[in-house]
Amino acid sequence: MVGRSACAIRAEAKRTTSLARNGNARLSQRDTTMVQAAVTDREIASPADTPDAGKGKRVMVIGGDGYCGWATALHLSARGYEVCIVDSLVRRFFDVEMGSDTLTPIQPLHKRVAKWEELTGKQIPIYVGDVCDFEFLQHCFESFAPTDCIHFGEQRSAPYSMMDRKRAVYTQQNNVIGTLNILFAIKELAPECHLVKLGTMGEYGTPNIDIEEGYITIEHNGRTDTLPYPKQGGSFYHLSKVHDSHNILYASKAWKLRCTDLNQGVVYGVATDETLMHPDLINRLDYDGVFGTALNRFVIQAAIGHPLTVYGKGGQTRGFLDIRDTVRCLQIAIDNPAEFGEMRVFNQFTEQFSVNQLAGMVTEAGQKLGLDVQTKSVPNPRVELEEHYYNCKNTKLQDLGLVPHVLGDSLLDSLMNFAIEYKDRVDMDLVMPSINFRQTGLKQVTSAARYKSTK
Repeated sequence: MVGRSACAIRAEAKRTTSLARNGNARLSQRDTTMVQAAVTDREIASPADTPDAGKGKRVMVIGGDGYCGWATALHLSARGYEVCIVDSLVRRFFDVEMGSDTLTPIQPLHKRVAKWEELTGKQIPIYVGDVCDFEFLQHCFESFAPTDCIHFGEQRSAPYSMMDRKRAVYTQQNNVIGTLNILFAIKELAPECHLVKLGTMGEYGTPNIDIEEGYITIEHNGRTDTLPYPKQGGSFYHLSKVHDSHNILYASKAWKLRCTDLNQGVVYGVATDETLMHPDLINRLDYDGVFGTALNRFVIQAAIGHPLTVYGKGGQTRGFLDIRDTVRCLQIAIDNPAEFGEMRVFNQFTEQFSVNQLAGMVTEAGQKLGLDVQTKSVPNPRVELEEHYYNCKNTKLQDLGLVPHVLGDSLLDSLMNFAIEYKDRVDMDLVMPSINFRQTGLKQVTSAARYKSTK
């Protein structure tokens, strides 16, 4: 069972409150609410939360400056895993390129890591470079010698991949070649290393049958076989993930690598126990139509008085999970590695909601805070079914000990307070969707063109 002890959470709450009273940290109502919610949410102590739970493990977090990567790096470091971060910092460049910014004021990576060491005494080495450059990646592997490699380091936005030809090609090259390089690095430099690769539930699409965890047993013309589940990616981003899965499956068989493919649902939230420890450790929170995810965008739209933008009919149903469960899933995968020659697949989500259900939950939470939350349907910029069957299996991680956070009133209230606190940082021109998947073409889309298309 993976969960943080109530004593540890209460101690952190006391320490953070003391810092704020002394003027050394900024403790907002949002911080207080999040810590209090964590105390009531997690009353169970676990061996996985002890300071030496990860003793002997050396974890390379590729993409460790990003939304999921940063939270995971701190979560593991706090529990005794030796962690390094490998990142090209390209996600920060995307903000400059697109004329957007995270809602939360994140610090430069080097400052983040320095503050973590100051607070905890734990070092996180940084390697800044591109994993598509194999010589750089080889240096990282030879220098750090990982026992486990977590791969977040990909262009993660479907809309970004559908902006124009240039971004579509970049997404596929960056994601597929980067993953291939990592597979070769493990084979040649660290054959014992366990690869934990972040995939996406979007690889499956929305078939009219139940979605299994990676593989499906089929009987056809009197013969039976277990095969990879059919993939129907809904963008060039999703298709890059499909290619990754095929490459990893082949490499695991041919080279006897041990690999775990985590098909992750839509992540929401921003705070983990570690990112609440100091303002310099705060995680990014994207709200724009290119990088913002559904629930995070809805909460921020409600906070600034903008109608919740439901795409089309709003019946699109997906799997969702709290960022706190993301980091626990990664720890579980590392602590329970795949066998050599195996690519196992976990569907990494905890609950299923339709877009309309999410909008209803955010509306109710906003009204409790005195907000006038409205919803409007906008033309769907994506190519997807707006009403469909959706039933996904997700038992493997829970069988290994995941205790999910559920999307309840306390979490929505705290996330809403978080959005209200930083609402002055919102650029209203970036709230509406601006990338139409049906109009992807040769002409390169600029930030100026994006602003124009939202007005």
